[in-house]
Amino acid sequence: MLSDSPHAVEHGSSRAGRWLEQRRYRLSFWIAGLESLVVLFSHDVTKWTVIVLAIVGVVAWLGGRDSRSHVVREVLWIFAASQLLAVIGVILAWIVKWAIILAIVVFAVVGLGYLFLDRR
Repeated sequence: MLSDSPHAVEHGSSRAGRWLEQRRYRLSFWIAGLESLVVLFSHDVTKWTVIVLAIVGVVAWLGGRDSRSHVVREVLWIFAASQLLAVIGVILAWIVKWAIILAIVVFAVVGLGYLFLDRR
């Protein structure tokens, strides 16, 4: 008899694999956040490093998603997801940085225009 209980154990899963599966979203977001902070404060790790790691992560996940090991499948999923989230974080940081630079330039131009057009 098959059980629809949430406590039913999936065939081929392991205790560690189930633990990772239950926490994979949380782990992915934490890893991506920490990695984004490293990129922000480090001169050695750049956005290109994160993009290359994301490509490696997706290729590794595609290659290992049919693995017999539940732990391997979950670790590869977490790795790929965290790297893709880190890419999004790095791109958003890049956009915000240039938006701030653009705002400073606009304010400077407006200020100069105000100063040069003032006829007192």
